[in-house]
Amino acid sequence: MPRDFLDLSSGRGQVGRVLTKLVAEGTLIKIGHGLYAKSRKSSLSGKVIPEKSLPDLAKEALGKLGVQVLPSSAENAYNSRKSTQVPTGRVIGVKGRVSRKIGYDGKYVTFEQIY
Repeated sequence: MPRDFLDLSSGRGQVGRVLTKLVAEGTLIKIGHGLYAKSRKSSLSGKVIPEKSLPDLAKEALGKLGVQVLPSSAENAYNSRKSTQVPTGRVIGVKGRVSRKIGYDGKYVTFEQIY
């Protein structure tokens, strides 16, 4: 997140310019509004992809945003042996409402409100 770098610069504009440059170079990948992740080149497709999995990045970002992350209903059903369907991890259970899109290259996680 840009606010993580404010102590290293003279202002938010400078941080934004550097982050934009790093995205253009392929060092970082933008996964949402104000959310960036370290990237690498895929050995299969040659595209720039994040170093971590998308669900891990989303959970980390939600934690930084103060959103409580919980197991989704699919994860609970699988873990309690009520279902044999293995969850993909693209659905993340959250406490409260999340109005962000987190993802890259047309692949996004969805949020399920857990009460």
